Amino acid sequence: MEKKIRIKDIAQMAQVSVGTVDRVIHNRGEVAEESYKKVMAILEKTGYKPNLIAKTLGSNKTYRIAALMPNPEQDEYWNQSSEGIRQAKEEWTQYGVQLQTFFFDVYDKNSFTSLAEMVYQSIPDGVLTAPIFHQEALQFFNRCKEKNIPFVVVNNNIEQAGSLSFVGQDLYQSGRVGAELLHLNEKENGTYAILHVYDDIHNSTHLSEKEKGFKDYFEEQINGHNYKVLSVDLNYTHEPTLEKELGDLFLEPTLKGILVTTSKGAYTVSKMLEKRGKKGIRLVAYDLLQENLHYLKNGVIDFLINQNSKRQAFIGVSQLSNHLLFKKKTSESYLFPLEIISRQNLVSYLNSQQH
Repeated sequence: MEKKIRIKDIAQMAQVSVGTVDRVIHNRGEVAEESYKKVMAILEKTGYKPNLIAKTLGSNKTYRIAALMPNPEQDEYWNQSSEGIRQAKEEWTQYGVQLQTFFFDVYDKNSFTSLAEMVYQSIPDGVLTAPIFHQEALQFFNRCKEKNIPFVVVNNNIEQAGSLSFVGQDLYQSGRVGAELLHLNEKENGTYAILHVYDDIHNSTHLSEKEKGFKDYFEEQINGHNYKVLSVDLNYTHEPTLEKELGDLFLEPTLKGILVTTSKGAYTVSKMLEKRGKKGIRLVAYDLLQENLHYLKNGVIDFLINQNSKRQAFIGVSQLSNHLLFKKKTSESYLFPLEIISRQNLVSYLNSQQH
C-alpha cells in the first residue's frame, strides 16, 4: 500500500519547518524565497494535495458564484462553455459552492447590462463572465470592485478591468498563428482577409487583438513581397446581405487565404466557399463545432484553432472556487495553448479526451 505523504514528510524532504510548509500550502504569511522554491519542488515531485473535503468539514459557509455568460442556445461555442460550467458545478457543490447562471443575448448589449445589474444586486461572492461587450463589461467590473466582488473572465481579457484571473488564449498570438497558417508555403504575392462575422469588432477586444496579430504578421513578411491585407466586418444577421458581401470578397482575383475570427461565422463562409469552389483559397477558422468539423473533414476548412470554451469555463469556476474556499493564489493569466487541428490529427485529438 502506498504511504500517504504528510506535511511533516514534506518538511523533512525540503529541510524546512512544518510551519513553513503549512504557510506555502495555504498561502498565508511570508516565506523566504529559497524555502518557498524548495517546498514547491517537493510538492510537485510528490503530487501532494491537501484534503480539501476535510478542510471544509465543520464549516457551514456557502459561497455563491454567478456565471454571467452568453446564451448557450444561440451558439454552439457558448453551449460548450455552458457544459464546462455544468461540470464545474458538479465538481464544487460538495465544497459548499453554489453556482447560478445568467445567460445574456450574445447580440444585445442591453441584455448584458440588465443581467449584469441583476447579478450585482444579488451580491454574489464571485463572478465568472465573458466580457464580449467591452464598455458595458468595464462598467460592471468597476461596480464589482467597489463591492470587493472578485471576478474571473474567460474567452477575452480586458487588462484594465482588474480581474482576479483571465482564462483563455493569447488572442494576439492567435491572430499571428492564423496568418501563418494561411501563408504556409506561399511564395507569391497575394491578398489575405480576416473576417469578423456576426460580431462587432468595435466593441470586441477579442476580435481586435486577433486582427492586430494578423496584420502584424504580414507586415513583418514584406521582404520584397507585396501582401494585401483586408479586414472585413460582417456583423450581419441578414443572410442575403452577408452572402452578397462574401460574394464580392470571393471575386478578388488575388485572394489566397481567409481567417474567420468567430467560430459561428465559419459555417457561413465555408458553405459559400464550398458552393463556388475553393480555387486555391485557404481557410482557417476557430473551434470544434459540429458544422466546422464537417467542413474540416470535407477539406473546405484547412485548419481549426481550438479555443476550448468548455475547459475555459471549468477552469474559470475552479479559479474562483479555490480563491474563495482556500485563499489560493490565482494566476493573473491562465493561458491555454493554441491547438491547431487539421484533418490529419482530428481523430487522435477527439479520442484524447483533452477537448
